[in-house]
Amino acid sequence: MNFKLIFSLSLIGLAVLFVVQNVAIVEIQFLIWSFSIARSVLIFCVLAIGIIAGWLLHSYSAHKRKNREEHAPDPSPTDYKPGI
Repeated sequence: MNFKLIFSLSLIGLAVLFVVQNVAIVEIQFLIWSFSIARSVLIFCVLAIGIIAGWLLHSYSAHKRKNREEHAPDPSPTDYKPGI
């Protein structure tokens, strides 16, 4: 069998096992809102929020770094003064 297929099936199996073991309903309270949701859905939502936040932070820092490199002054050969 192909390694990717075995790896994918293993991940799917672990995800199904995770969902089956975390079907308990938990109540979420935030400020004035309150709602009930399955624990596995809550964990997947928090994971997705974390992935999106990390991606946005990385994109922002990469964009900032790129702008800094583009606007940095180029050192010209006339600026070099030996012995100073």
